[in-house]
Amino acid sequence: MNPWFIALAVMLATVLEVLDTSVANVALPHMAGNLSASTEEATWVLTSYLVSNAIVLPMTGWLSTTFGRKRFLLSCVVLFIIASGACGAAPTLGTLVFARIIQGAAGGALQPLSQSILMESFPPEKRGVAMAVFGLGVVVAPIIGPTLGGWITDNYSWRWIFYINLPLGLLALFMCHSFIEDPPYLQDIKNQRKGSVDYIGFAFMSVGLATLQIILDQGQQVDWFSAVWLRWFTAICVVSLIAFVYWELHVKHPIVDLRVLKNKNFAAGTVLIFMVGIVLYSTVTMLPLFLQNLLHYPALDSGMALSPRGMGAVLAMFLVSRLIGRVDSRMLIGLGFAMLAYSSWRFGSLNITIGMGDIIIPNVIMGLGMGFVFVPLSTTAMASLPVEKMGNAAGIYNLMRNIGGGVGISVVTTMLSRGAQANQAHLAAHTSQYDPVFRQYAAGLTESLKGHVPIGSEHQSALATIYKMMVEQATLLSFIDIFRWLAVVCALCITGVFILRKSGRSAGPVAAH
Repeated sequence: MNPWFIALAVMLATVLEVLDTSVANVALPHMAGNLSASTEEATWVLTSYLVSNAIVLPMTGWLSTTFGRKRFLLSCVVLFIIASGACGAAPTLGTLVFARIIQGAAGGALQPLSQSILMESFPPEKRGVAMAVFGLGVVVAPIIGPTLGGWITDNYSWRWIFYINLPLGLLALFMCHSFIEDPPYLQDIKNQRKGSVDYIGFAFMSVGLATLQIILDQGQQVDWFSAVWLRWFTAICVVSLIAFVYWELHVKHPIVDLRVLKNKNFAAGTVLIFMVGIVLYSTVTMLPLFLQNLLHYPALDSGMALSPRGMGAVLAMFLVSRLIGRVDSRMLIGLGFAMLAYSSWRFGSLNITIGMGDIIIPNVIMGLGMGFVFVPLSTTAMASLPVEKMGNAAGIYNLMRNIGGGVGISVVTTMLSRGAQANQAHLAAHTSQYDPVFRQYAAGLTESLKGHVPIGSEHQSALATIYKMMVEQATLLSFIDIFRWLAVVCALCITGVFILRKSGRSAGPVAAH
Protein backbone atom coordinates (compact mmCIF):
# COMPACT_ATOMS: atom_id res chain seq x y z
CA MET A 1 0.00 0.00 0.00
CA ASN A 2 1.36 3.41 -0.97
CA PRO A 3 1.94 5.21 2.35
CA TRP A 4 0.95 8.56 0.80
CA PHE A 5 -2.65 7.36 0.44
CA ILE A 6 -2.53 6.58 4.16
CA ALA A 7 -1.11 10.04 4.86
CA LEU A 8 -3.93 11.77 2.96
CA ALA A 9 -6.57 9.65 4.70
CA VAL A 10 -5.38 10.37 8.23
CA MET A 11 -4.64 14.04 7.48
CA LEU A 12 -8.25 14.58 6.41
CA ALA A 13 -9.48 12.98 9.63
CA THR A 14 -7.09 15.18 11.63
CA VAL A 15 -8.21 18.38 9.88
CA LEU A 16 -11.85 17.61 10.74
CA GLU A 17 -11.06 17.23 14.43
CA VAL A 18 -8.64 20.15 14.83
CA LEU A 19 -10.91 22.49 12.87
CA ASP A 20 -13.77 21.84 15.26
CA THR A 21 -11.71 23.02 18.24
CA SER A 22 -11.79 26.60 16.91
CA VAL A 23 -14.46 26.91 14.21
CA ALA A 24 -17.31 27.38 16.70
CA ASN A 25 -15.69 30.22 18.67
CA VAL A 26 -16.91 33.11 16.53
CA ALA A 27 -20.43 31.65 16.27
CA LEU A 28 -21.14 31.56 20.02
CA PRO A 29 -23.26 34.76 20.10
CA HIS A 30 -25.38 33.44 17.19
CA MET A 31 -25.84 30.09 18.94
CA ALA A 32 -26.82 31.79 22.19
CA GLY A 33 -29.41 33.99 20.48
CA ASN A 34 -30.87 31.19 18.39
CA LEU A 35 -31.13 28.75 21.32
CA SER A 36 -32.37 31.31 23.90
CA ALA A 37 -29.25 31.06 26.05
CA SER A 38 -26.77 33.55 27.50
CA THR A 39 -23.29 33.91 26.01
CA GLU A 40 -21.82 32.45 29.23
CA GLU A 41 -24.04 29.38 28.91
CA ALA A 42 -23.07 29.04 25.25
CA THR A 43 -19.38 28.70 26.21
CA TRP A 44 -20.20 25.16 27.31
CA VAL A 45 -20.39 24.36 23.59
CA LEU A 46 -16.60 24.84 23.60
CA THR A 47 -15.84 23.51 27.08
CA SER A 48 -17.81 20.28 26.66
CA TYR A 49 -15.91 19.48 23.46
CA LEU A 50 -12.52 20.16 25.06
CA VAL A 51 -13.27 18.12 28.20
CA SER A 52 -14.33 14.96 26.36
CA ASN A 53 -11.50 15.48 23.87
CA ALA A 54 -8.92 15.69 26.68
CA ILE A 55 -10.19 12.51 28.38
CA VAL A 56 -9.99 10.38 25.24
CA LEU A 57 -6.63 11.68 23.94
CA PRO A 58 -4.31 9.82 26.34
CA MET A 59 -6.45 6.64 26.15
CA THR A 60 -6.05 6.32 22.39
CA GLY A 61 -3.25 3.74 22.50
CA TRP A 62 -5.18 1.51 24.90
CA LEU A 63 -8.45 1.80 22.99
CA SER A 64 -6.85 1.09 19.60
CA THR A 65 -5.18 -2.03 21.00
CA THR A 66 -8.36 -3.23 22.70
CA PHE A 67 -10.75 -2.77 19.77
CA GLY A 68 -8.32 -2.88 16.83
CA ARG A 69 -6.85 0.31 15.43
CA LYS A 70 -8.67 0.35 12.09
CA ARG A 71 -12.02 -0.55 13.67
CA PHE A 72 -11.52 2.07 16.37
CA LEU A 73 -10.52 4.75 13.84
CA LEU A 74 -13.51 4.03 11.61
CA SER A 75 -15.83 4.02 14.64
CA CYS A 76 -14.48 7.41 15.71
CA VAL A 77 -15.02 8.91 12.25
CA VAL A 78 -18.58 7.51 12.07
CA LEU A 79 -19.40 8.80 15.55
CA PHE A 80 -17.88 12.19 14.68
CA ILE A 81 -20.09 12.43 11.57
CA ILE A 82 -23.25 11.50 13.50
CA ALA A 83 -22.42 13.91 16.35
CA SER A 84 -21.74 16.71 13.84
CA GLY A 85 -25.16 16.20 12.29
CA ALA A 86 -26.74 16.20 15.76
CA CYS A 87 -24.92 19.47 16.60
CA GLY A 88 -26.26 21.13 13.47
CA ALA A 89 -29.82 19.96 14.13
CA ALA A 90 -29.79 20.63 17.91
CA PRO A 91 -33.08 22.28 19.01
CA THR A 92 -31.81 23.30 22.48
CA LEU A 93 -28.52 24.23 24.11
CA GLY A 94 -28.59 21.06 26.23
CA THR A 95 -28.87 18.90 23.12
CA LEU A 96 -26.05 20.81 21.44
CA VAL A 97 -23.75 20.42 24.48
CA PHE A 98 -24.49 16.67 24.66
CA ALA A 99 -23.74 16.27 20.94
CA ARG A 100 -20.50 18.24 21.38
CA ILE A 101 -19.44 15.86 24.17
CA ILE A 102 -19.89 12.91 21.80
CA GLN A 103 -18.15 14.81 19.01
CA GLY A 104 -15.19 15.67 21.25
CA ALA A 105 -14.87 12.08 22.48
CA ALA A 106 -14.90 10.75 18.91
CA GLY A 107 -12.51 13.45 17.69
CA GLY A 108 -10.07 13.11 20.57
CA ALA A 109 -8.63 9.88 19.19
CA LEU A 110 -8.20 11.10 15.60
CA GLN A 111 -5.02 13.16 16.16
CA PRO A 112 -2.91 10.57 18.02
CA LEU A 113 -4.20 7.72 15.84
CA SER A 114 -3.24 9.65 12.71
CA GLN A 115 0.18 10.51 14.08
CA SER A 116 1.02 6.96 15.17
CA ILE A 117 -0.24 5.49 11.86
CA LEU A 118 1.97 7.92 9.92
CA MET A 119 5.04 7.19 12.03
CA GLU A 120 4.59 3.46 11.47
CA SER A 121 3.68 3.62 7.78
CA PHE A 122 6.81 5.48 6.67
CA PRO A 123 10.44 4.38 7.09
CA PRO A 124 12.49 6.50 9.55
CA GLU A 125 14.16 8.52 6.79
CA LYS A 126 10.77 9.64 5.38
CA ARG A 127 8.93 10.34 8.61
CA GLY A 128 9.81 14.02 8.47
CA VAL A 129 8.00 14.38 5.14
CA ALA A 130 5.00 12.47 6.50
CA MET A 131 4.86 14.65 9.61
CA ALA A 132 4.95 17.73 7.38
CA VAL A 133 1.70 16.55 5.80
CA PHE A 134 0.23 15.83 9.22
CA GLY A 135 1.45 19.21 10.48
CA LEU A 136 -0.53 21.03 7.79
CA GLY A 137 -3.72 19.89 9.48
CA VAL A 138 -2.61 20.46 13.08
CA VAL A 139 -1.04 23.91 12.60
CA VAL A 140 -3.14 25.44 9.81
CA ALA A 141 -6.62 24.21 10.87
CA PRO A 142 -6.79 26.21 14.16
CA ILE A 143 -5.76 29.33 12.23
CA ILE A 144 -8.37 29.09 9.48
CA GLY A 145 -11.06 27.84 11.89
CA PRO A 146 -12.26 31.26 13.13
CA THR A 147 -12.19 32.70 9.59
CA LEU A 148 -14.16 29.79 8.16
CA GLY A 149 -16.59 29.82 11.08
CA GLY A 150 -17.16 33.56 10.74
CA TRP A 151 -17.76 33.37 7.00
CA ILE A 152 -20.21 30.46 7.27
CA THR A 153 -22.08 32.07 10.17
CA ASP A 154 -22.37 35.44 8.41
CA ASN A 155 -23.44 34.03 5.06
CA TYR A 156 -25.49 30.97 6.02
CA SER A 157 -26.13 29.81 9.60
CA TRP A 158 -24.07 28.64 12.56
CA ARG A 159 -25.55 25.17 11.98
CA TRP A 160 -23.55 24.83 8.76
CA ILE A 161 -20.23 24.92 10.64
CA PHE A 162 -21.22 21.42 11.78
CA TYR A 163 -22.98 20.26 8.61
CA ILE A 164 -19.82 20.75 6.52
CA ASN A 165 -18.28 17.88 8.52
CA LEU A 166 -20.71 15.42 6.93
CA PRO A 167 -19.35 15.21 3.34
CA LEU A 168 -15.74 15.61 4.50
CA GLY A 169 -16.27 12.97 7.18
CA LEU A 170 -17.72 10.51 4.67
CA LEU A 171 -14.71 11.05 2.40
CA ALA A 172 -12.34 10.48 5.35
CA LEU A 173 -14.30 7.33 6.27
CA PHE A 174 -13.98 5.93 2.74
CA MET A 175 -10.25 6.67 2.55
CA CYS A 176 -9.47 5.26 6.01
CA HIS A 177 -11.45 2.09 5.24
CA SER A 178 -9.66 1.66 1.90
CA PHE A 179 -6.05 2.36 2.85
CA ILE A 180 -5.47 1.60 6.57
CA GLU A 181 -4.77 -1.84 8.03
CA ASP A 182 -3.98 -3.08 11.56
CA PRO A 183 -0.33 -3.95 12.28
CA PRO A 184 0.16 -7.51 13.63
CA TYR A 185 1.78 -6.46 16.92
CA LEU A 186 -1.52 -5.02 18.21
CA GLN A 187 -3.03 -8.51 18.52
CA ASP A 188 0.00 -9.68 20.52
CA ILE A 189 -0.38 -6.81 22.99
CA LYS A 190 -4.12 -7.46 23.26
CA ASN A 191 -3.49 -11.14 24.09
CA GLN A 192 -0.98 -10.18 26.80
CA ARG A 193 -3.46 -8.07 28.74
CA LYS A 194 -6.65 -9.98 27.92
CA GLY A 195 -9.39 -9.35 30.48
CA SER A 196 -7.43 -6.54 32.15
CA VAL A 197 -9.16 -3.16 32.18
CA ASP A 198 -7.71 -0.30 34.23
CA TYR A 199 -11.00 1.12 35.55
CA ILE A 200 -9.34 2.90 38.49
CA GLY A 201 -6.82 4.67 36.25
CA PHE A 202 -9.60 5.67 33.89
CA ALA A 203 -11.64 7.15 36.78
CA PHE A 204 -8.72 9.18 38.15
CA MET A 205 -7.78 10.43 34.67
CA SER A 206 -11.34 11.37 33.71
CA VAL A 207 -11.96 13.37 36.88
CA GLY A 208 -8.54 15.03 36.81
CA LEU A 209 -8.60 16.09 33.14
CA ALA A 210 -12.27 17.13 33.18
CA THR A 211 -11.83 19.38 36.22
CA LEU A 212 -8.57 20.78 34.82
CA GLN A 213 -10.22 21.72 31.53
CA ILE A 214 -13.18 23.37 33.30
CA ILE A 215 -10.81 25.31 35.59
CA LEU A 216 -8.78 26.60 32.62
CA ASP A 217 -11.87 27.48 30.60
CA GLN A 218 -14.00 29.11 33.31
CA GLY A 219 -11.37 30.46 35.73
CA GLN A 220 -11.11 34.01 34.43
CA GLN A 221 -14.90 34.37 34.14
CA VAL A 222 -15.39 33.61 37.86
CA ASP A 223 -12.31 35.54 39.07
CA TRP A 224 -10.34 32.36 39.70
CA PHE A 225 -9.95 31.32 43.33
CA SER A 226 -12.45 33.84 44.63
CA ALA A 227 -15.07 31.28 43.50
CA VAL A 228 -15.60 28.54 46.10
CA TRP A 229 -16.51 25.90 43.50
CA LEU A 230 -13.29 26.56 41.58
CA ARG A 231 -11.23 26.00 44.75
CA TRP A 232 -12.98 22.66 45.22
CA PHE A 233 -12.43 21.74 41.58
CA THR A 234 -8.74 22.60 41.90
CA ALA A 235 -8.34 20.36 44.96
CA ILE A 236 -10.16 17.50 43.21
CA CYS A 237 -8.05 18.00 40.07
CA VAL A 238 -4.71 17.95 41.92
CA VAL A 239 -5.59 14.89 44.02
CA SER A 240 -6.99 12.99 41.02
CA LEU A 241 -4.00 13.67 38.78
CA ILE A 242 -1.47 12.74 41.49
CA ALA A 243 -3.40 9.54 42.19
CA PHE A 244 -3.58 8.85 38.44
CA VAL A 245 0.19 9.20 37.96
CA TYR A 246 0.95 7.00 40.99
CA TRP A 247 -1.54 4.33 39.93
CA GLU A 248 -0.45 4.21 36.28
CA LEU A 249 3.20 3.78 37.28
CA HIS A 250 2.39 0.81 39.52
CA VAL A 251 -0.44 -1.07 37.79
CA LYS A 252 0.57 -3.96 35.49
CA HIS A 253 -1.54 -2.95 32.47
CA PRO A 254 -2.14 0.84 32.67
CA ILE A 255 -4.72 2.56 30.51
CA VAL A 256 -2.03 5.22 29.80
CA ASP A 257 1.55 3.99 29.94
CA LEU A 258 3.40 6.90 31.53
CA ARG A 259 6.63 4.88 31.58
CA VAL A 260 7.19 6.05 28.02
CA LEU A 261 8.27 9.37 29.56
CA LYS A 262 11.46 7.66 30.71
CA ASN A 263 12.63 8.19 27.14
CA LYS A 264 14.63 11.42 27.33
CA ASN A 265 13.76 12.66 23.85
CA PHE A 266 10.06 11.99 24.28
CA ALA A 267 9.94 13.64 27.72
CA ALA A 268 11.74 16.76 26.45
CA GLY A 269 9.62 16.83 23.30
CA THR A 270 6.44 16.62 25.39
CA VAL A 271 7.49 19.65 27.43
CA LEU A 272 8.35 21.62 24.29
CA ILE A 273 5.08 20.77 22.51
CA PHE A 274 3.29 21.98 25.65
CA MET A 275 5.02 25.33 25.15
CA VAL A 276 4.11 25.30 21.45
CA GLY A 277 0.47 24.88 22.48
CA ILE A 278 0.74 27.93 24.73
CA VAL A 279 2.12 30.13 21.94
CA LEU A 280 -0.13 28.82 19.15
CA TYR A 281 -3.45 29.13 20.95
CA SER A 282 -2.53 32.32 22.84
CA THR A 283 -1.75 34.25 19.68
CA VAL A 284 -4.77 32.81 17.83
CA THR A 285 -6.89 34.10 20.74
CA MET A 286 -5.24 37.49 21.29
CA LEU A 287 -4.78 38.77 17.74
CA PRO A 288 -8.50 38.73 16.80
CA LEU A 289 -9.31 40.46 20.09
CA PHE A 290 -6.70 43.13 19.38
CA LEU A 291 -7.98 43.69 15.85
CA GLN A 292 -11.66 43.75 16.83
CA ASN A 293 -11.50 45.67 20.12
CA LEU A 294 -8.83 48.27 19.31
CA LEU A 295 -8.76 48.50 15.51
CA HIS A 296 -12.50 47.76 15.15
CA TYR A 297 -12.12 45.10 12.47
CA PRO A 298 -15.24 43.01 11.71
CA ALA A 299 -15.02 39.40 12.93
CA LEU A 300 -14.46 38.02 9.42
CA ASP A 301 -11.72 40.56 8.63
CA SER A 302 -9.91 39.82 11.88
CA GLY A 303 -9.97 36.14 10.98
CA MET A 304 -8.65 36.91 7.50
CA ALA A 305 -5.78 38.86 9.06
CA LEU A 306 -4.59 35.58 10.60
CA SER A 307 -4.61 33.68 7.30
CA PRO A 308 -1.03 34.68 6.29
CA ARG A 309 0.16 32.55 9.21
CA GLY A 310 -1.29 29.55 7.40
CA MET A 311 0.66 30.46 4.28
CA GLY A 312 3.84 30.69 6.35
CA ALA A 313 3.13 27.28 7.88
CA VAL A 314 2.57 25.70 4.45
CA LEU A 315 5.87 27.16 3.17
CA ALA A 316 7.64 25.90 6.31
CA MET A 317 6.27 22.37 5.84
CA PHE A 318 7.60 22.37 2.28
CA LEU A 319 11.06 23.55 3.38
CA VAL A 320 11.30 21.30 6.43
CA SER A 321 10.33 18.19 4.48
CA ARG A 322 13.47 18.73 2.38
CA LEU A 323 15.79 19.78 5.20
CA ILE A 324 14.89 17.34 7.95
CA GLY A 325 17.02 14.46 6.70
CA ARG A 326 20.02 16.69 5.94
CA VAL A 327 20.11 19.16 8.83
CA ASP A 328 20.22 18.42 12.56
CA SER A 329 16.58 18.53 13.68
CA ARG A 330 17.58 20.46 16.80
CA MET A 331 18.86 23.29 14.61
CA LEU A 332 15.50 23.42 12.79
CA ILE A 333 13.55 23.41 16.07
CA GLY A 334 15.80 26.14 17.53
CA LEU A 335 15.35 28.24 14.39
CA GLY A 336 11.59 27.76 14.65
CA PHE A 337 11.48 28.96 18.25
CA ALA A 338 13.70 31.92 17.31
CA MET A 339 11.21 32.92 14.59
CA LEU A 340 8.33 32.53 17.06
CA ALA A 341 10.17 34.75 19.56
CA TYR A 342 10.91 37.40 16.91
CA SER A 343 7.36 37.49 15.55
CA SER A 344 5.87 37.67 19.06
CA TRP A 345 8.20 40.57 19.87
CA ARG A 346 7.11 42.29 16.65
CA PHE A 347 3.50 41.95 17.79
CA GLY A 348 4.63 43.53 21.06
CA SER A 349 5.48 46.70 19.10
CA LEU A 350 1.97 47.22 17.71
CA ASN A 351 -0.10 50.36 18.19
CA ILE A 352 -3.54 51.55 17.10
CA THR A 353 -2.17 53.34 14.01
CA ILE A 354 -0.65 50.26 12.35
CA GLY A 355 -1.32 49.13 8.78
CA MET A 356 -2.17 45.66 7.51
CA GLY A 357 1.48 44.97 6.67
CA ASP A 358 2.38 45.25 10.36
CA ILE A 359 0.03 42.30 10.99
CA ILE A 360 0.82 40.21 7.90
CA ILE A 361 4.63 40.09 8.14
CA PRO A 362 4.85 38.86 11.78
CA ASN A 363 2.04 36.39 11.04
CA VAL A 364 3.95 34.87 8.13
CA ILE A 365 7.08 34.62 10.27
CA MET A 366 5.08 33.00 13.07
CA GLY A 367 3.63 30.47 10.61
CA LEU A 368 7.15 29.66 9.43
CA GLY A 369 8.26 29.22 13.03
CA MET A 370 5.36 26.87 13.81
CA GLY A 371 6.23 24.70 10.82
CA PHE A 372 9.93 24.59 11.68
CA VAL A 373 9.13 23.53 15.26
CA PHE A 374 6.24 21.13 14.79
CA VAL A 375 7.59 18.65 12.23
CA PRO A 376 11.15 18.05 13.50
CA LEU A 377 9.98 18.12 17.12
CA SER A 378 7.35 15.43 16.49
CA THR A 379 9.76 13.16 14.63
CA THR A 380 12.61 13.68 17.12
CA ALA A 381 10.38 13.12 20.16
CA MET A 382 9.15 9.72 18.93
CA ALA A 383 12.05 8.56 16.75
CA SER A 384 13.57 6.32 19.43
CA LEU A 385 10.29 4.73 20.57
CA PRO A 386 9.35 1.21 19.45
CA VAL A 387 6.35 1.14 17.14
CA GLU A 388 4.09 -0.57 19.69
CA LYS A 389 4.59 2.41 22.03
CA MET A 390 3.81 5.10 19.45
CA GLY A 391 0.03 5.04 19.78
CA ASN A 392 0.22 5.58 23.52
CA ALA A 393 2.98 8.17 23.15
CA ALA A 394 1.07 10.09 20.48
CA GLY A 395 -1.93 10.35 22.82
CA ILE A 396 0.20 11.86 25.60
CA TYR A 397 2.02 14.14 23.17
CA ASN A 398 -1.16 15.58 21.64
CA LEU A 399 -2.81 15.89 25.05
CA MET A 400 0.07 18.04 26.30
CA ARG A 401 -0.23 20.34 23.26
CA ASN A 402 -3.94 20.78 23.94
CA ILE A 403 -3.40 21.38 27.66
CA GLY A 404 -0.70 23.89 26.75
CA GLY A 405 -3.28 25.66 24.59
CA GLY A 406 -5.76 25.72 27.49
CA VAL A 407 -3.12 27.05 29.90
CA GLY A 408 -1.99 29.66 27.37
CA ILE A 409 -5.51 30.96 26.72
CA SER A 410 -6.26 31.13 30.46
CA VAL A 411 -3.02 32.97 31.23
CA VAL A 412 -3.29 35.54 28.42
CA THR A 413 -6.99 36.31 29.00
CA THR A 414 -6.22 36.87 32.69
CA MET A 415 -3.22 39.04 31.81
CA LEU A 416 -5.35 41.04 29.38
CA SER A 417 -8.12 41.72 31.87
CA ARG A 418 -6.00 42.45 34.92
CA GLY A 419 -3.21 44.16 33.01
CA ALA A 420 -5.71 46.57 31.45
CA GLN A 421 -7.07 47.43 34.91
CA ALA A 422 -3.57 48.00 36.33
CA ASN A 423 -2.51 50.12 33.35
CA GLN A 424 -5.71 52.14 33.55
CA ALA A 425 -5.08 52.89 37.24
CA HIS A 426 -1.56 54.03 36.38
CA LEU A 427 -2.71 56.24 33.50
CA ALA A 428 -5.54 57.69 35.57
CA ALA A 429 -2.95 59.25 37.87
CA HIS A 430 -2.01 61.55 34.99
CA THR A 431 -5.57 62.70 34.26
CA SER A 432 -5.90 64.95 37.29
CA GLN A 433 -7.27 68.50 37.03
CA TYR A 434 -4.14 69.52 38.97
CA ASP A 435 -1.89 68.30 36.15
CA PRO A 436 -1.16 71.31 33.88
CA VAL A 437 -0.53 69.13 30.79
CA PHE A 438 -3.88 67.38 31.24
CA ARG A 439 -5.68 70.69 31.85
CA GLN A 440 -4.21 72.17 28.69
CA TYR A 441 -5.10 69.12 26.57
CA ALA A 442 -8.67 68.96 27.95
CA ALA A 443 -9.16 72.68 27.28
CA GLY A 444 -7.96 72.32 23.68
CA LEU A 445 -10.21 69.30 23.10
CA THR A 446 -13.18 71.14 24.65
CA GLU A 447 -12.62 74.03 22.28
CA SER A 448 -12.38 71.73 19.25
CA LEU A 449 -15.70 70.06 20.10
CA LYS A 450 -17.68 73.30 19.92
CA GLY A 451 -20.22 73.04 17.15
CA HIS A 452 -19.97 69.24 17.07
CA VAL A 453 -21.80 68.43 20.33
CA PRO A 454 -24.77 70.08 22.11
CA ILE A 455 -23.99 73.52 23.59
CA GLY A 456 -22.81 73.24 27.20
CA SER A 457 -21.70 69.61 26.93
CA GLU A 458 -18.32 70.29 25.32
CA HIS A 459 -16.28 69.78 28.52
CA GLN A 460 -18.06 66.57 29.49
CA SER A 461 -17.66 65.23 25.95
CA ALA A 462 -13.95 66.08 26.07
CA LEU A 463 -13.54 64.19 29.36
CA ALA A 464 -15.45 61.21 27.93
CA THR A 465 -13.19 61.20 24.87
CA ILE A 466 -10.07 61.33 27.05
CA TYR A 467 -11.40 58.46 29.18
CA LYS A 468 -12.03 56.36 26.06
CA MET A 469 -8.48 57.07 24.85
CA MET A 470 -7.12 56.10 28.27
CA VAL A 471 -8.98 52.76 28.23
CA GLU A 472 -7.68 52.05 24.71
CA GLN A 473 -4.10 52.83 25.72
CA ALA A 474 -4.39 50.72 28.89
CA THR A 475 -5.68 47.77 26.85
CA LEU A 476 -3.00 48.29 24.20
CA LEU A 477 -0.27 48.20 26.87
CA SER A 478 -1.74 44.94 28.17
CA PHE A 479 -1.62 43.39 24.69
CA ILE A 480 1.99 44.53 24.34
CA ASP A 481 2.91 42.89 27.67
CA ILE A 482 1.28 39.62 26.58
CA PHE A 483 3.09 39.42 23.24
CA ARG A 484 6.44 40.26 24.84
CA TRP A 485 5.83 37.60 27.50
CA LEU A 486 5.20 35.07 24.71
CA ALA A 487 8.43 36.18 23.04
CA VAL A 488 10.37 35.48 26.25
CA VAL A 489 8.71 32.05 26.56
CA CYS A 490 9.79 31.18 23.00
CA ALA A 491 13.34 32.41 23.61
CA LEU A 492 13.62 30.23 26.72
CA CYS A 493 12.47 27.21 24.69
CA ILE A 494 15.53 27.58 22.45
CA THR A 495 17.75 26.53 25.36
CA GLY A 496 15.53 23.50 26.00
CA VAL A 497 16.01 22.27 22.44
CA PHE A 498 19.53 21.07 23.19
CA ILE A 499 18.29 18.60 25.80
CA LEU A 500 17.13 16.56 22.81
CA ARG A 501 19.44 13.98 21.30
CA LYS A 502 19.94 13.77 17.56
CA SER A 503 17.10 11.65 16.22
CA GLY A 504 19.43 9.84 13.88
CA ARG A 505 21.28 8.26 16.79
CA SER A 506 18.28 6.33 17.93
CA ALA A 507 16.63 5.27 14.73
CA GLY A 508 17.88 1.73 15.17
CA PRO A 509 15.51 0.55 17.90
CA VAL A 510 12.53 1.60 15.80
CA ALA A 511 13.67 -0.39 12.80
CA ALA A 512 14.17 -3.45 15.02
CA HIS A 513 10.42 -3.72 15.54
